Amino acid sequence: MERIAVIDFETNGLAPGSHCRATEIAVVLLENGRLVDRYQSLMNAGVWIPSDIERLTGISNRMLKTAPPVAQVMREAADFVGSTPLLAHNASFDKKFWDYELGLLGRQRTQDFACSMLLARRLLPHAPNHKLGTLNSWLGLPATGRAHRALADTEMAANLMLHLAGLLQRQHGVAEVSHGLLCQLQKQPAAKVAAWLSARGH
Repeated sequence: MERIAVIDFETNGLAPGSHCRATEIAVVLLENGRLVDRYQSLMNAGVWIPSDIERLTGISNRMLKTAPPVAQVMREAADFVGSTPLLAHNASFDKKFWDYELGLLGRQRTQDFACSMLLARRLLPHAPNHKLGTLNSWLGLPATGRAHRALADTEMAANLMLHLAGLLQRQHGVAEVSHGLLCQLQKQPAAKVAAWLSARGH
């Protein structure tokens, strides 16, 4: 599998804006079926974390007071990723925050996002549900730490992606799992995945 950057944000809300910002980011780099590097940091964007979000993530307002500024963290994260193709679990959420925070720095994403949740729906249609924690337990993948912390969730999504890549290779005969293939596959109906892959010559 080609080099892919798996990312996860923790935030203080659901949609980015002046009062809703990223509070933590993690990036894990996958290459040739292995986790080869990682980046993680809390970030202070000057926003308040509601008590229900604090209970969910364990990230407190006190922790953010001593965290590095959001602009510094996002520059470091963007430089760490570079032009590497991106993946996240429920990527529509993380993509919004990635694009918003980069936009505040005058930077723009140039690569697409693949989504491990959409891919799991296509390749694991019989899973109890397609939440990251459920899939991790159901598949017996390694525990990575507290859920709803960025690094633990990113490593969980990375392990899931490696599992899905293995399924594509073993069950569908895909010789090379490319990011482009993943982005196309996630748009296919689950019932037609085998036929679609077969028609592509895989």
